[in-house]
Amino acid sequence: QVQLVESGGGLVQAGGSLRLSCATSGGTFSSYYMGWFRQAPGKEREFVSSISWSGAITNYADSVRGRFTISRDNAKNTLYLQMDSLKPEDTAVYYCAAGSSKRKLDDYWGQGTQVTVSS
Repeated sequence: QVQLVESGGGLVQAGGSLRLSCATSGGTFSSYYMGWFRQAPGKEREFVSSISWSGAITNYADSVRGRFTISRDNAKNTLYLQMDSLKPEDTAVYYCAAGSSKRKLDDYWGQGTQVTVSS
């Protein structure tokens, strides 16, 4: 059973930065396609970014492209999301996810970490 644990969330002013981490255990990290999703109050969970098994291929939602950077360290079994130029509309609970492919990222989920961006 794969376990995902997010960290790094918090309160930041608009224009600031945060780096989220997702530590994994219980599986072979490098065999999973990884992604970040977020859910704002009253809204559905939405895709933020994904990264391929080796890290060579990344994808971003239009709303975060150019501001967020996804990366992974397979030696440390950890996924990252560097978030720069944060906006109030980025406020949400951020979840990391693991799956077998880019289109199947829902095999495993973390518990989420809160990101709040003040204006």
